[in-house]
Amino acid sequence: MAQPKTQVLSFHDLHGWDHDNQGAALAAFLTTCPRLTGAEWQEACDQARHAQAHPRRFFETYFRPVQIGNPRTALFTGYYEPELKASAVRTPHFAYPIYRRPPDLKPGRRWFSRAEIETRHLLRGRGLEIAWLSNPVDVFFLQVQGSGRLHLTDGKILRVGFGGKNGHPYRSVGKELARLGILPAHRVSARRIRAWVLKHPAEGRKMLMHNPSFVFFRVLSLDPDDGPLGAMQEPLDAGRSLAVDPRYVPLGAPVWVDKRGRHPIHRLMVAQDTGSAIRGAQRADIFYGSGPRAGRLASAVRDGGRMVVLLPVARALAMAGGE
Repeated sequence: MAQPKTQVLSFHDLHGWDHDNQGAALAAFLTTCPRLTGAEWQEACDQARHAQAHPRRFFETYFRPVQIGNPRTALFTGYYEPELKASAVRTPHFAYPIYRRPPDLKPGRRWFSRAEIETRHLLRGRGLEIAWLSNPVDVFFLQVQGSGRLHLTDGKILRVGFGGKNGHPYRSVGKELARLGILPAHRVSARRIRAWVLKHPAEGRKMLMHNPSFVFFRVLSLDPDDGPLGAMQEPLDAGRSLAVDPRYVPLGAPVWVDKRGRHPIHRLMVAQDTGSAIRGAQRADIFYGSGPRAGRLASAVRDGGRMVVLLPVARALAMAGGE
């Protein structure tokens, strides 16, 4: 893999830096920085514990902004934690299950595709069902988001999170609908995909199989106020947590986000998650929170801009050749 071009910037180059609430970013950073490896990261993490009074000064002292890759290729999308009605047992209304990872699926190994799993009923009758949803589209988008709050018929709330996947690459159903001329490319959204699939059940189920990736879940024990768990196994913070490609951006690193679009964002976030569709140095998914409002906000995001990673001073200077 070719290494992208890097450029060390100054904090004056970050539009909106002086107006952001770096204290919120510091709180997010503190949840996952103990998991960072390397002496320079641990020094920053140790100092972060005492920086609540002056968070901006902390970031400016221990980090330098580094632009990795070409911002002209930048793409920001959004994701969220769905809240869905569900049942702990199958009923005529709740007939579509979400599953635990089967024991014969080994981590990192490719298993059967979505089409094979569903058409051959490979998971049926194995006792792997966690809960049942009311339609296949909710199951599909719950897999895309990777976590959810299930409001069960007995009044309980069940939190589920990513438990594994079948090892197949993610393919966009929205892009396929646009390619076939079923939906205009500029109008593709989760809401419109959902409406089309529900209106055309047979064609819709087949269309969902265009994405061979299949996600399994696990039951989580989380405080009701906590966000879902990210890739670093800590709760995500709405508006401050970011899914990135860890080949380019270290998980746990602060990241300055300049997002354009209808609702621009100039904010310090923390790289705390990953995603099958998040590939590239200037590619990121912004976590918008939980519930319907977060879903509406997240599904409307498909914008350009720029990502700038904050790296410890020694590492940043090494990239700049010791300047």
